[in-house]
Amino acid sequence: MTAARSSARSSVTSGARPAHLRPGLVALVVLGGTLGTGLRHGLDLALPPVDGVPLTIAAINVAGAFLLGLLLETVARRGPEDDRAQRVRLLLGTGVLGGFTTYSALAVDTALLLDDRPLVGLGYAAGTLVLGLVASVGGVAVAAGRRRTHGGTA
Repeated sequence: MTAARSSARSSVTSGARPAHLRPGLVALVVLGGTLGTGLRHGLDLALPPVDGVPLTIAAINVAGAFLLGLLLETVARRGPEDDRAQRVRLLLGTGVLGGFTTYSALAVDTALLLDDRPLVGLGYAAGTLVLGLVASVGGVAVAAGRRRTHGGTA
């Protein structure tokens, strides 16, 4: 039996249903995803591509990576995840930031750029991924620094 199955089975036998089987938690993800997707779409419409390069999508993904690192590190540093922390993580992390960021649009934009301007397409994809990694590490570092600065509270 895999660890995931074992964990899911033990949570079911202890009386708590897994998160994906709890309608209230699924609704939080749907609500957050709707908000995040709407925000991304609005920004994408408001900020046109620069010289044919969809920088808005790249910026959204980088900003989302930073915010996700910040959120997850903040939640993790508060100790074992309780129901409130789980709801916050699912609403904001999986929902809002999951809907806000979009690697499918990044892939489509990259493919279109590769067709017309291969070097720009490669730079766009690589730059977004590298900056996303740096941003997520930065978000973790900011959350860790806030914890130290505020005397153990995030």
